Amino acid sequence: MNTNFFYLTTELVIGFFALLLITKVLGKTQITQLTPFDFISALVLGELVGNAIYDKEIGVQYVLYAVLIWGTLIYSVEWVTQKYKSTRSILEGKPAIVIREGKIDYQQLKDNHLDINQLQHLLRQKDVFSVREVEYGILESNGSVSILKKSNYDQPIKKDLNLTPQKVYLPITLILDGEILYNNLKETGYNLAWLKHQLFAHGITDEKEVLYAEWLEGESLYINTYHKE
Repeated sequence: MNTNFFYLTTELVIGFFALLLITKVLGKTQITQLTPFDFISALVLGELVGNAIYDKEIGVQYVLYAVLIWGTLIYSVEWVTQKYKSTRSILEGKPAIVIREGKIDYQQLKDNHLDINQLQHLLRQKDVFSVREVEYGILESNGSVSILKKSNYDQPIKKDLNLTPQKVYLPITLILDGEILYNNLKETGYNLAWLKHQLFAHGITDEKEVLYAEWLEGESLYINTYHKE
């Protein structure tokens, strides 16, 4: 029993420092710029070490070997992307403009397997609660979204100009992926006839043409169709 504890302790300590060394060698990009490939690599590396440590038939040398081989592969990929720029889009991915000139680019969403709900979530992480505030939105290779706000919503803020604060309203999504969200419509105090009239005023006869529509108190209805206008 004591011998087993000794070997387990030895393998845990060695595995810990081996992973620490690999992390230092690979650099901070493993954390600060985590791409899907990096995430999977980290999971696989941890799984390899975990299996090696708790498998009685595998010794310390196999733990080190697993860490060394996988770490070498990851390092090689990083070296290739730094040395040859043409490989970056393949191995690391490339940014995609998902909001262009205030309009959601549905084709880019499809190409990057991103739906409207996910896009809204990413925008809220940037303290943006309405698509109408965004002039350009760029989906980065690590899955985050970088935004450039429209001039009306950018700095300076009202506090800087000593303007009187006004009540803030939360935007309400009325149409998502061509489907009317009736519960949300009810919250606005309007009915289906009003919404149909608003769509018709924009030359839209069927809500299925609409990718995203948003209502905000005091503002006109924001409508984004599947096709660029």
